[in-house]
Amino acid sequence: MSLSEFASRCALSPSYITEIEKGRKYPKTDKILKMASVLEKDYDNLVSIKLSPSLTHLETILSSPLVAEFPFDEFGLDAGDIVSIFTRIPDKASALAHAILEIVHHHNIKEEHFLRAALRSYQEMHENYFQDLEDMASKFAKKYKLDDTDLPLSQQQLEDIMCNKFGYTLNTTDLVEHPLLSTYRSVYIDGKKPKLLLNAAMRPSQNKFLLAREMGYRYLKLEERAHTSAPDRVESFQQVLNDFKASYFAGALLMPRAAILADIQNFFQYERWNEQLLLDMLAKYDVTPEMLFYRLSELIPQFFGIRLHFLRFNGSNGNCKLIKHLNMNAMLLPNIDNLSKRNYDHWLAVRLLREMAAIGKVEQFNHRPLVGVQIDNFLYSRERILSFGIARPLALSPQIGSSVTIGFRITPELKNVIRFVDDSLINITVVNDEPDNSKAEQEKTEREAALAQLITEMKKA
Repeated sequence: MSLSEFASRCALSPSYITEIEKGRKYPKTDKILKMASVLEKDYDNLVSIKLSPSLTHLETILSSPLVAEFPFDEFGLDAGDIVSIFTRIPDKASALAHAILEIVHHHNIKEEHFLRAALRSYQEMHENYFQDLEDMASKFAKKYKLDDTDLPLSQQQLEDIMCNKFGYTLNTTDLVEHPLLSTYRSVYIDGKKPKLLLNAAMRPSQNKFLLAREMGYRYLKLEERAHTSAPDRVESFQQVLNDFKASYFAGALLMPRAAILADIQNFFQYERWNEQLLLDMLAKYDVTPEMLFYRLSELIPQFFGIRLHFLRFNGSNGNCKLIKHLNMNAMLLPNIDNLSKRNYDHWLAVRLLREMAAIGKVEQFNHRPLVGVQIDNFLYSRERILSFGIARPLALSPQIGSSVTIGFRITPELKNVIRFVDDSLINITVVNDEPDNSKAEQEKTEREAALAQLITEMKKA
């Protein structure tokens, strides 16, 4: 029976039946009775609220808050289409759902991990550049006369706008005085007169970012948001997305696009590597290395036509942890679980952290962070990667080092953009990237060949 014939016999429109199939409509009792009669099924058979045991894993995924609240439209998808895919072949879909749930449980993957991975995919889809947020930052700067002032923007300028234009009360004492709260960078308290608590132990550059981000929430009218930095929990993808938008706005406000594009162009045109140019950018905009490198990751792909990857690591006592990453050039990035096994010592971000720890007296890097550059030559894949990065201690936990790096595949096109890629003074690291399981794979291939030969011989006998 075709859909049109079924709809006609039920005295319903084909489009209405399609909406029911996609989960967008739920028919009233009289319509369900008509459909049951046409299908020669019992009413209870069509409206059962409990799936058969073989479909319980599918039910778990489809009824989860993650699926119910996820904004599929941001990825050009419709929630009904997702449901349709799963329900078209429910038995197989349930088996797939079971496999997914097993992987999630085995690797202890939390909802937050999925939401942050979704955000990274969203950023990479757009090459981490968002014209609407750039425009809003420019409008804000013009409205509050920040576009005609010298850089860097001062903390006083931002505080005046927050207090006088947005009606905030600022507090810089309570967090640092409370032992249990001293790890927060900021805390937002809603109310008729909103409050922003800032940690007095933060660097001025970090405080400016937090002020700019807070105004981003207000100016962009982002309601669902984190109230602490860093957030204790993630409630939804919309919260993660709004937090990202406010941070993007802050970076664009502190490092105006036109100004920093000119600095990037100047940096790239030198035929010799010059770390001082990076340090000059940190001073010019009074930002942290992470803020600067994240801004570079937003602008370089869009305006210079080269893809990159961004890595941020924290490290202490010889152990390193990948904190944040973006992968717009499809590189094989570090596996978090393997970092302690020294599988990724060759990564510049890790090397800078270990160099800083080896030097000791990390407080000296508060004034002048450690800067590095290197080229990785991968033996197995034949890839060549140019990376440069910066490392420094964390403000609230000086015993922990933090490093950020940006990396590019070396291609003829890259050499036309970044002229210092051929600088002979840049350290070259040779990386044996042959897969760890190569021996096992070879044994498997040999075993399969031996089995095929045996079967052939047995058939001849």
